[in-house]
Amino acid sequence: MIIPPHNRWTVPTDGTFDPGHARCEPPDDAPVGKAARKALKAQVKRLDDLQRRLYAEDRHAVLLVFQAMDAAGKDSTIRAVFTGVNPSAFQVTSFKQPSRNELDQDFLWRTTRALPQRGRIGVFNRSYYEEVLVVRVHPEYLGAQRLPPDATPASPDDLWPQRFESIVEHERHLARNGTVILKFWLNVSRAEQKRRFLRRLDVPEKNWKFSAGDVEERRHWPAYMAAYADALRHTSKPWAPWFAIPADDKPYMRLTVARIVVDTLASMGLRYPDVDAAERARFDEMRRRLLDE
Repeated sequence: MIIPPHNRWTVPTDGTFDPGHARCEPPDDAPVGKAARKALKAQVKRLDDLQRRLYAEDRHAVLLVFQAMDAAGKDSTIRAVFTGVNPSAFQVTSFKQPSRNELDQDFLWRTTRALPQRGRIGVFNRSYYEEVLVVRVHPEYLGAQRLPPDATPASPDDLWPQRFESIVEHERHLARNGTVILKFWLNVSRAEQKRRFLRRLDVPEKNWKFSAGDVEERRHWPAYMAAYADALRHTSKPWAPWFAIPADDKPYMRLTVARIVVDTLASMGLRYPDVDAAERARFDEMRRRLLDE
């Protein structure tokens, strides 16, 4: 089991997370703007090399989970950080409203089907955590899941601890079997979200991103923040930590995510497989045959 290196934004894994201390803006010593973009370029280059080693070694999978309020920058961060990686060993799965078929399964089923294979990096843009975030804020969604009576607590409040337990056990199982899990909460402020929504309305090229439903969800901001705090507090574990990333400054956010991913991969001691002596002994013969063609 690979334990990711500790980072200044790591959510405590002992259940003591205090969301009141989570920042939305970058720290005073942070590189921002042009400096952050230059630093990100260097991290992307390192990531390319480390991903090649991960793929060649073929022993571990890497799962990166991104959760955030709307307009926090999930899509752009994924695009910016992984722009240089080999697409044949990389996959992104976005989870929207579940289909009828997905609702006929347990809540972990649809994401389990999309887990990355060994040697690959997989990104979940939203994930099974929606079941303790959106569904918690809107418990009326539970009706569509048609849970049997013996699996339905008397109060929805009793359901979330059960789902936290299922998620923790699920992630521990994955970690024991070689999946390295990093989870990112892109922590955007309500004021910054408003600014980005207005930009989507004002800039024609961004109109397609706007949804009236996103504005409606702002009314539930306190409930979402409480749900995030509880989820991070209960599910940040040494084998699957959460990182509460300041998201009001996009260049800093992207750089921070890249550094965490790179530092984790670098700590894994990834290496290209050794060629055994018998195979290496044939190299001179193969070289001669190629040169004689």
